[in-house]
Amino acid sequence: MNYLTQLVTVTMLNLGNLRYRVGPSLVAVVGFAGVVLVFVGVLSIGRGFSSALEGSGRDDLVVVLRAGSTSEMVSGLSFETTRVVADAPGVARDAAGALSSPELFVLVDVEKISTGQAANVPFRGVTSRVFDVRGGLRIVEGRRFEQGVNEVIIGHRAAAEFVGLEVGGVLRSGRVEWDIVGIFDSGGSSLESEVWTDARVLQDAYNRGSSYQVVYAKLESADAYDTFAGALASDARLNVEATRETDHLAAQSQVMTTFISVAGTFIALLMGIGAVFGAINTMYTTVAARAGEIATLRALGFGRLPVLASVLVEGMVLGVAGGVIGGAFAYFVFNGYQASTLNFQSFSQVAFAFAVTPGLLAAGVLGALLMGLLGGILPGVRAARMPIAKALREL
Repeated sequence: MNYLTQLVTVTMLNLGNLRYRVGPSLVAVVGFAGVVLVFVGVLSIGRGFSSALEGSGRDDLVVVLRAGSTSEMVSGLSFETTRVVADAPGVARDAAGALSSPELFVLVDVEKISTGQAANVPFRGVTSRVFDVRGGLRIVEGRRFEQGVNEVIIGHRAAAEFVGLEVGGVLRSGRVEWDIVGIFDSGGSSLESEVWTDARVLQDAYNRGSSYQVVYAKLESADAYDTFAGALASDARLNVEATRETDHLAAQSQVMTTFISVAGTFIALLMGIGAVFGAINTMYTTVAARAGEIATLRALGFGRLPVLASVLVEGMVLGVAGGVIGGAFAYFVFNGYQASTLNFQSFSQVAFAFAVTPGLLAAGVLGALLMGLLGGILPGVRAARMPIAKALREL
């Protein structure tokens, strides 16, 4: 209890005197805040990107690609294959038939509003069944495109990111012009970065015959996946692979999110090293300024451990303060910020919103706490080992 009492007494005395060391303390706090701001800001890109791709995935929706394909872009399916997939056991049906959506995926160059540079925008050919299969889609402006006509609807994030993609405008792809008749919302998924039109019209415009690249099939239930996938695997006419939409979207975001996470952590680590050295310098200054106070406490019988602990606690308090400030700035600056970037696996632009999650904020504050602790170790040891007689003579 004696050591505990000493620890509390010295720590409270130390923290109470922080107001007399505002300048050096602010230097450390700003350093910690900067590290957390960058760390949370960069990783919020990955969180937002993965959320746009994975957020709307469903276990009862299956993605069928040609075997060995890593994305829709490199897949290819014949019309006959899409019919066999639609007739497979496990596929849900309604009065209009199988809930199956064969789709064509191409890219079109559109100028970005932010940079003025052309970027690849996903251009998807769909059938009228897509609205029943995908679910969660709604037209927020204008109307749906008509079958057999050069009309398109635009995801609302694509409309906000790219030039000229508004209702009443015209999208040009080569020598073909498409009238923009509607804007759609899909609940925050990556589909909001796309342009949609009638698959038959898109096939003719790109000389694709009757081929498609992917089939989205809605299952009777999530438990029907094994039956459906097994039927496709055992059919000698087919060379396809079926994947749950949740797994497919997770795989599509993996490369990008891994790259962002590694890069963000590396940058934050480099900045963190600088912040720790800044904290060490600050705490050494604090120990030097408190030499007489520490010597007096030691002469009164206070042990080395409470003195060491008080310096460590001060470092952690400064770290937490910096972490909270940096996290707050990151939230207000980055959270919800709209951007778009290239998906390395589909080579197309994906529009998304930065996502500063509670987990990122907690990680940032915890990292700042650790930096404060590391910054206080060496100065704390010096304070604990300070010769009492020498420090008292210098008073």
